[in-house]
Amino acid sequence: MDAIADAISKYGFPIIAAMGLGYFVYYVWTWSTKIVKPVISETQSTLIQLIDQLRMLDNDLIRLNQKLNIILQLRDKDNDGKIDNLDDLDHPSKPK
Repeated sequence: MDAIADAISKYGFPIIAAMGLGYFVYYVWTWSTKIVKPVISETQSTLIQLIDQLRMLDNDLIRLNQKLNIILQLRDKDNDGKIDNLDDLDHPSKPK
């Protein structure tokens, strides 16, 4: 503590305060580049993976919704008496 008081009496308070502020800025800069930046880049890659998975799930839901709509349309046609058996229908993916 005496060293700080001697430095203040020798150089003045504004100079010592500026040096302390400079050290604080240096400390924050090194902390943010060494500790925070790697965590942010890891989090960013995880976020990109989650967004990709969400897009795949969205595409799956769209496909399932289309399939459900087709089944409901076929069921309506079956109720009207136009189709006797849904299993006998020719599907594009089903080999003949």
